[in-house]
Amino acid sequence: MTEKNHFELYELPLTFHIDEVKLKKKFYELSKRFHPDFYVNESQEKQEEILEMSTINNKAYQVLSDPLKRIEYVLSLHDMLAEGDKYALSQDFLMDMMDVNEALMEMEFDHDELKLTELSTQIDEMELSLFDELKRNTNEFDQLEGADSNSILLKVKDIWYRQKYLMRIRESLNKFRV
Repeated sequence: MTEKNHFELYELPLTFHIDEVKLKKKFYELSKRFHPDFYVNESQEKQEEILEMSTINNKAYQVLSDPLKRIEYVLSLHDMLAEGDKYALSQDFLMDMMDVNEALMEMEFDHDELKLTELSTQIDEMELSLFDELKRNTNEFDQLEGADSNSILLKVKDIWYRQKYLMRIRESLNKFRV
C-alpha cells in the first residue's frame, strides 16, 4: 500500500478545521478493518502489514484530532517546518517576551502573588490574541480550496512558533503557582 498522508487516509480535505464526526467515523471504520485479531490465521507478513496499518491509523487519528498537532502536520505537509528549524520571531514579539522573562526571573528571587497574577493575565491576553489571529488565518486557508495559500501558511507558521514560545512561558509561570 502506498503511503498516504493522514487526510487522504481518512478521505478528508486538507484543512485546518476538519469535520470531527467524519474523522471519528473513519477512525473507527479503519480500526475495525485493521484490527489484528481479525488476522490471526493469516501469514506473518499479512499480520505485520495489518499491525502497521493499525499503527498508522492510530497515529493519524492522534494528529488530526488534536488542533495543535494538526496545524503542525499541515505546515509540515507544505514543507513549512524542518527538524531543527531556527525560526526568527519578530523583534516586537521577542522584546515583549524579554520583558516577561525578566519578570519571571524576578519572581524567582521575590515571589509576588500580585505580580504573578498580572503576568498571568498578560500571557492570557497574548494567547487569546494569537488564537484569534490563528483562527482568522486558518479559516482563510480553508476557504481558498487550493488557491495560492503560501502567504497564509507563512502567517500560520509564525503564529504556531509564537504559540510554542508562549506555552513555554506558561509552563514557567505555572511553576510559581502553589
